[in-house]
Amino acid sequence: MEVLSHLRVVEIGSSAATSYCARLFADFGADVQKVEPPRGDPLRRSAPLTPDGQSAWFAFLNFNKSSIIFDPTELDAITRVTGLIGECDILIDGRDVDPADCPSVDIAAIRQRRPGLIYLETSWFGRQGPYAGFAATDSTVRALAGLVKLVGPLEGPPLHAPDFQTGILAGLWGFIAAASSAIARMQGGVGRSWSLSIFESSLALSEYPIFEAFAHGDVMRRLGINRFWPNFPTGIYETKKGQLGVTTVTTTQWRAFCDMLGLSELRDDPALTFNEGRLQNMEQIERRFMPRLKTRTAQEWFAEGLTRKIPIVPVPEISDLLQDPEKKARGAIVPVWLGEEAGLTAGSMQRLTLTPPRRGGKVPAAGEQQVFADIRANESVIPASPRCIDADRRPLEGIRVVDFTMGWAGPLCTRTLADLGADVIKIEAIQYPDWWRGVDRHPGYVEDQMYEMAACFCIMNRNKRGITLDLTRPQGLALAKRLLAGADIAVGNYSVNVLPKLGLGYEALRTLNPRLVMMSMSAFGTDSVHRDCRAYGSTLEQGSGLPGVIGNPGGPPVMSHIAFGDPVGGLNGCAAVLVALIHACKTGHGQFIDLAQIECMMPFAAPWITVHSIGGTSPPKYGNLHPQFVPHGCFRCAGEDNWIVAAATDADMWQRLAILIGRPDWAADPSLKSAQARRSIEDVIARAIEDWTLARDADQAMSELQAARVAAGVVRLPIDLLKDRHLGSRAFMQKVERAFMGPHPQPSMPIRESTTPYAIRAAAPTLGQHNGEILSGLLGLSDDEIARLTEEGIIGTTMLSEAELAKTKEASD
Repeated sequence: MEVLSHLRVVEIGSSAATSYCARLFADFGADVQKVEPPRGDPLRRSAPLTPDGQSAWFAFLNFNKSSIIFDPTELDAITRVTGLIGECDILIDGRDVDPADCPSVDIAAIRQRRPGLIYLETSWFGRQGPYAGFAATDSTVRALAGLVKLVGPLEGPPLHAPDFQTGILAGLWGFIAAASSAIARMQGGVGRSWSLSIFESSLALSEYPIFEAFAHGDVMRRLGINRFWPNFPTGIYETKKGQLGVTTVTTTQWRAFCDMLGLSELRDDPALTFNEGRLQNMEQIERRFMPRLKTRTAQEWFAEGLTRKIPIVPVPEISDLLQDPEKKARGAIVPVWLGEEAGLTAGSMQRLTLTPPRRGGKVPAAGEQQVFADIRANESVIPASPRCIDADRRPLEGIRVVDFTMGWAGPLCTRTLADLGADVIKIEAIQYPDWWRGVDRHPGYVEDQMYEMAACFCIMNRNKRGITLDLTRPQGLALAKRLLAGADIAVGNYSVNVLPKLGLGYEALRTLNPRLVMMSMSAFGTDSVHRDCRAYGSTLEQGSGLPGVIGNPGGPPVMSHIAFGDPVGGLNGCAAVLVALIHACKTGHGQFIDLAQIECMMPFAAPWITVHSIGGTSPPKYGNLHPQFVPHGCFRCAGEDNWIVAAATDADMWQRLAILIGRPDWAADPSLKSAQARRSIEDVIARAIEDWTLARDADQAMSELQAARVAAGVVRLPIDLLKDRHLGSRAFMQKVERAFMGPHPQPSMPIRESTTPYAIRAAAPTLGQHNGEILSGLLGLSDDEIARLTEEGIIGTTMLSEAELAKTKEASD
């Protein structure tokens, strides 16, 4: 029996976010009913298209669902839709993005009759705030979210990826909201009602640069294709055969990279020891190492990099992904049927080992019902009489998480669980704290406790309790096991062998706690042939296939982000844990989750995977153009490096845009009504738009375009988000007080149950802040026992310096 087969889900309206959210439920067996108008969901016509004219994007979002057609002109349309909703567990509503002719229904009245109903409504910007009601596309939202301006050539225009990102990010957040509500409801609570902002969902990718800018000031600028502050080199380079993704963050990695290429003079240059010096000398450094990379193939360098522990990876083309047997064996690429066509697409990345997701499926034709043998048609987990619970109670209260994560991906996963009410206990060590506190062990850094002043550590670890345990010593290991014996969830993002070698692998822990859900968040997966490859969030993007579809025709693969894979892995990890927790609540059985973060990036390339698998043609690159919307682009505004993304998504919007820029003749010309017709003069239209935008400040241009109901978004820098008027009006940035940091902003979740976000309950813990509270209160240790642990260095509250760490190693040896 599939883990979510007891759930009925209804999806109304049309948005990529709600479709992806619902697909995640379908992946694990939920009965998903998609409500469509007589012509079908507008997304059925979204490019890219297969040879038979089917939408590959729609296919990825909707396989394993059923379709129900409702004609709004029919007299009983409202009654039928109301009845369908009244029988479901979860309602996912995308009407604010596109109503798709769905009849108006009284959701409040339905929820009053059915208090267990979980409701999720999605909009581009939320129902309140200056941007509420803005016309939008994926690209205009990403521009506003600070995800465009840092990408592309120095002289501009900035480059942005095709329109398949915000829906995936928002869909993950929507699933997290609804799945956590299902867990709360299984404990006897009522259904919950959530609102989801697609714009705010996209800020999960922007958090690192936003808060690095908060800490360091306005230091980020576009550095050129495949270059990103603050690390260098972190990009994609040509080899003798194939492209190679390179990431060097630490001095050790930089020196190993230079040694691999035989460039001892670069390795030994003190000016290049740290990233700051390398960023100042990018051109000279690349001139030295790029010719060396062309002497061997990407695969040969990859093998060499493994032996030297350098985070490098071959950059695959879509055809390479389709030929990768490991991707198919793990379910990262699965079969999909679109009418008479059979192809491949990205599968579920939530790789639960006991209750695995479906591996592929059929895309329903409009109005087609699909029946799955293992769906229990008459079962629902809505309690007959849900008890009233404290309105302030969060959905995961009562859940305990032991957090072995560091950096970005793992801590974002566990932070989200903590934000939703779980008790998250973060385990560090005074010998090796979370690396986002900083890896500098010089005496001044340690003595001044600079490791407590890292803004990014603080935003990723709020609402958690923190302890220190030396897991390499028996006393520390024993205490960790005692915590795990009473936990619901354990999450780690170390290399795959680290926790098992310590005696904290799943096979050992399941005997200790059969209910435990344990997740490994490695880069490639525990059983991958590349399991030992070092990786950062940049490595995951480089190896995902996505860079190959971004950029200008004939140009190189283009990265979109300094560490794209980190937040994406974190959100997928949270979604996976919630599915496993639902199973544990139902059955009492935990399980192991083998999350491969590189696979979590593959949905962003899913449409091209499908098109290539059916037609065999390499995906075209559009640059800043669009396969469907004409015009569409990034246009220069008045001032230095100021830009706006604007698009006409239909004929009416095109006419309003033409009139606004002073071309009423274009608006009146019937031969330009279709996007296909406008494509022939797309360059002329783009020049006319830019003549208009150049006379205006970017914000003024956005205001005028939006007043004409034309999709447009200013191309923001991450630092601009700290003072964004829309986020300010929605209290998205919350002010938190913390020792060593003082008051500092914290981003809210993009999901909320009221007009205001969940309040942040606690700042990130200082190192070992809750040692006494947890060891005494949870584990019952005496004050003398805790003092002895401190004396022996098993626990502590101060990071060890280089000299102290060396002494500790000597003693243990």
